[in-house]
Amino acid sequence: QVQLVESGGGLVQPGGSLRLSCAASGSIFGRNAMGWYRQAPGKQRELVARITSGGNTNYADSVKGRFTISRDNTKNTVYLQMNSLKPEDTAVYYCNAHPSKSVWGQGTQVTVSS
Repeated sequence: QVQLVESGGGLVQPGGSLRLSCAASGSIFGRNAMGWYRQAPGKQRELVARITSGGNTNYADSVKGRFTISRDNTKNTVYLQMNSLKPEDTAVYYCNAHPSKSVWGQGTQVTVSS
């Protein structure tokens, strides 16, 4: 069964940190590059971080230096450590393969507000 389950979101003050987790089914995780995406209200979904099966990473300019993506290939899990959060980071965060598969999880809401 194809499955993506994101967790770890919440409400945090500006400057705070959160760690997101995503458990993926083997058919998605496998040897694929994995990505964290986000969608803010009224905006298109965007890729914020990507990691290959070998651990090479890429980041959107807006999160570079603040977010860190990692993966545990033994657990089919990908993580996103988010530090120095800003109000503009507020969005629903999703994980998926990169390029993405057609199935998406429910996402996890991240709200950065004082």
